[in-house]
Amino acid sequence: MDAFIVSCPAKAKKEHCPTCMMLGCIWQYFYSSFLRFWLKWFLRHITGKCELQRICAGYKQGALRTSQIEYSLKSSKNKVLQDAVNVKEEDVVDCVAQIMRHKNISEQKDPMFKVNLQQCLLQISGYNTLFAAVEDLRKEVFDSENEDHEKMLLNLWDLLMPSEKLESRITKQWGNIGFQGDDPKTDFRGMGMLGLVNLVFFSENYTDAARQVLSHANHPKLGYSYAIVGINLTEMAYSLLRSGALKTHFYNTVAGKPEMQNFHQLYCYLAYEFNKFWVDEEPESIMEFNTYREKFHDKVQNGGRITVPLSVYMVASIFFLETIIALFSCSNDTNMTTFQEPSLRKDGTNLQRDRQTDTYKKLWVLLWSSWSRRS
Repeated sequence: MDAFIVSCPAKAKKEHCPTCMMLGCIWQYFYSSFLRFWLKWFLRHITGKCELQRICAGYKQGALRTSQIEYSLKSSKNKVLQDAVNVKEEDVVDCVAQIMRHKNISEQKDPMFKVNLQQCLLQISGYNTLFAAVEDLRKEVFDSENEDHEKMLLNLWDLLMPSEKLESRITKQWGNIGFQGDDPKTDFRGMGMLGLVNLVFFSENYTDAARQVLSHANHPKLGYSYAIVGINLTEMAYSLLRSGALKTHFYNTVAGKPEMQNFHQLYCYLAYEFNKFWVDEEPESIMEFNTYREKFHDKVQNGGRITVPLSVYMVASIFFLETIIALFSCSNDTNMTTFQEPSLRKDGTNLQRDRQTDTYKKLWVLLWSSWSRRS
């Protein structure tokens, strides 16, 4: 539905056009409740393959294939397929075998289907597992009595400020790397240990880049609080992960299941790119942070989204319906491979046009009877 709103002028004003939203909802309901079933039915009879097979064969490895598989499984009315979306990693092989039995898919006839579907399910289950791990780390509160927590915090200082020693654990020096108070633990309340782990990961693995970003953050005019903004960007990454907006990124970049390290690397990308974005935009003051933060958020989210304009779905659907009619109307009987040139009766009337009209009526009778059996 968001893809439909993109073409609306109201989108440029960050508004949602009520008409576009209404049309999008109507079309989504029509497509998912009626049209999608007939498209699947038609393609199954033409190709001899189920929707999952067609997706695995028709798309390359990556987000488009995995997202289509995920949508197909979620939209299915069969519980076996629905449950596959939430399958655990250790159960993926058994789940694929169960799906193949249910769909009567022969491994000999379609040997790559099993491999491709397993990979898609590993990515889907891996994304869910990753979010659970990230959520656990976010809920872990920074504890100054925890030796590991304290070591990690002090390590962050050493990585970013190697030439300056801390005078004490609680000191105003923490402001030099962007913390608000004398004790950084109060700044981790929102994101817990997830915020600190991300800051340390960036500093450990991309030390030069982290120090460069810190240098820009301490600019007298374009500066910002490095650590606080870093924690804020952790919240952005977390929100994108929770909403599913990062599926495109992880499905495209990780062949199997995404790990926690992949999430930390994403944070590093956000921290580095936000710094470039902030410097290029040249805001008047730090008071405009929320405005530019939202602009950056929209840029990241829209840049990683797979969308197809709603009009494309409509055109494709109409094309399929017209194809069904054409295939039926160009046949003598139920044989859909026999095509004939247009013919005229002796009186000049179009015989094929009348035949097409008659076939059109028969087609809808057939569709309605199939729908009744489905209901």
